[in-house]
Amino acid sequence: MSQSVDEAGTWTTVIGGELVEVPATIEGIRATLSPERAAEFDLVVARTHASKLPQVLADWALPAEALAEEDEVIARLKAGDHSDSVPQDDLGSGDGGGGER
Repeated sequence: MSQSVDEAGTWTTVIGGELVEVPATIEGIRATLSPERAAEFDLVVARTHASKLPQVLADWALPAEALAEEDEVIARLKAGDHSDSVPQDDLGSGDGGGGER
C-alpha cells in the first residue's frame, strides 16, 4: 500500500478505491481509540523495536476494512492469482511503494 505523510500528521492512502487520511502520529492514532484499545496500543508501541514502529503504527492507524483488504490481496496472491499485480521489475527506478507487512 503506497502512503504519503503530510505535515498535519496524517497518512494519505487508498482504501476501497477511495483516497482517505488516517492519523500518522502516536498521539493522533491514540486519540481515535477507546480507553481499552489505547492502553493496548501504548503497550504494543512501548515494546516495538524502532525498525518495526512504522508498520505497527500503520496497522493501528488503518481502519479494519483496510487491513481486511490487504488480507484479501495476500490470500489471492498466495492462491496464485496475480491479476492486478505489477512485477517489481516493471516498476522502474522510482519509488514503487510497497514493502513488508
